[in-house]
Amino acid sequence: MTRIKLVVSDVDGTLLTKNKTLTDASKQAARRLHEAGIGFTIVSSRPTIGMGFLVTPLAITLPVGAFNGSSIVDPQLKPIEQHLIPPDTARRALDVLTDFGVDIWLFTNEQWLTRNPDGEYVGHEKLAIKHDPVIVADFAPYLSRACKIVGASSNAELLVRCEAAMQAAVGTQATAVRSQTYYLDVTPPGRDKGTFVTDIAKRLGVPLSEVATIGDMQNDLPMFARSGVSFAMGNASDDVKKRAKHVTASNEEDGFAKAMDVILAK
Repeated sequence: MTRIKLVVSDVDGTLLTKNKTLTDASKQAARRLHEAGIGFTIVSSRPTIGMGFLVTPLAITLPVGAFNGSSIVDPQLKPIEQHLIPPDTARRALDVLTDFGVDIWLFTNEQWLTRNPDGEYVGHEKLAIKHDPVIVADFAPYLSRACKIVGASSNAELLVRCEAAMQAAVGTQATAVRSQTYYLDVTPPGRDKGTFVTDIAKRLGVPLSEVATIGDMQNDLPMFARSGVSFAMGNASDDVKKRAKHVTASNEEDGFAKAMDVILAK
């Protein structure tokens, strides 16, 4: 394996367990990267407000990617570079999600908005990002500030069909991809985890061939494609595993830490 100088990791399903816990092994693996002089940061479909609790335990000093990398913030969560969904595109996205009957969330840089406080994944998201939603009657006043729109549903097959319909509806004006089997994310156009990896590598002067990435979902594939080394988690689907250079253990088996062991052994 090429000597790695930068590691970029996904969060949910990768660094965190199913219970949204950061294990001691993951924290220690991040510490060992720092001690070895290897840059380390995270990129996630999470909103900016849901990233802060990871910065200190992982000793992150580099910029962090929120909203699938369409927002780049410093370790204090102050925006460095931010992109938004065009308002007309946001409106079309809301129409598609409404047609499919899934729960809808809209995120700005500062807030999580929902019309349904009793949605089936609201409690799950509160636990994950450690913030409560703001309940609104109408999303229209927030369309000009939309960083991400989410369709949430426990019907995975329905969400696959919704993903295809969404991609057809928004075209090149937004990116629509599932970040979990139960979440469909609509984020700003031309930005994804791959562009985040490219940006951070450029900032550090690190060739992409010396960057390693690790993740578990379809929205991680763009960063797999950009980096010289990629790891799929053991809990990833087969199609994600096929697109990675290596497969590690699951997020319940400290797969992140085990992948870092491979990197640090070189």
